[in-house]
Amino acid sequence: MKKCPQIGLGCVTFGREIDEAASFALLDHALERGVRHFDTAAAYGGGASETILGKWLASRKPEGITVATKILPPYDCIDITPSLKRLGVEQLDLLYLHQWHETALQLDSALDERVVKQLGASNFTLEQLQAVGPRFSFVQNNHNFAVSDVSDEFRAYCAVSGVSIVTYSPLGAGFLTGKHQNGVQTGSRFSIIPGHQQVYFHDSAYQRLAKLEAAAKLTGHSQAHLALAWALHQPGIDTVLIGGRSPAHLDQAFAALDFDDETILNQLLS
Repeated sequence: MKKCPQIGLGCVTFGREIDEAASFALLDHALERGVRHFDTAAAYGGGASETILGKWLASRKPEGITVATKILPPYDCIDITPSLKRLGVEQLDLLYLHQWHETALQLDSALDERVVKQLGASNFTLEQLQAVGPRFSFVQNNHNFAVSDVSDEFRAYCAVSGVSIVTYSPLGAGFLTGKHQNGVQTGSRFSIIPGHQQVYFHDSAYQRLAKLEAAAKLTGHSQAHLALAWALHQPGIDTVLIGGRSPAHLDQAFAALDFDDETILNQLLS
């Protein structure tokens, strides 16, 4: 049986959709369930996500984990001191460039292993990833049943180049659950960040949603379960980030990881 991706915890909801107490509960549950990859960004909640994660790290002192964060461009004069302070660390396990910018080609030489162990690129196309060269050992892109920025060619390049692929939004920010069919739900990701709607509210994504709905009706599994199972059984993916507001959201991902109906998975993959 092929190797499934590991589950990582995406911390985008911290300080924006859930408070510190709820964030700690989710982090504790993730650690108990064996999650060892924790992903945040300087932009999440205006730094609130990094701050909450930093407080949790200081309180729990977990061992054997990877903490990743991201910074926005420009990258010609990078100062990661604010992220280091918020996270309460002297060295970052993994630093992503949060989006493409031409200054990614001239990274600050101060970003060496004394400050950053590994570099990654987030939301880069294949051409952009190739342009920045071998210094990048991780790439993080959107990848789910409705919308994907991880093509077969992208995976092939990463496999040959030794680049680990991390994907996010396995439920399409809730789009794949079908809860937005009659309009954007108040308090949802699409409500909080309206610009995110253009990523999913188009014909191609709706066609994929219809296929998922049909599969759910035929098999008796929920759309969320099937969408998560699809994302967690993709070839060439190393880590799938699961976000959420409660431990239950993480548990449903682990349930989908255990999904082993090859017939249904193959139908969805086709």
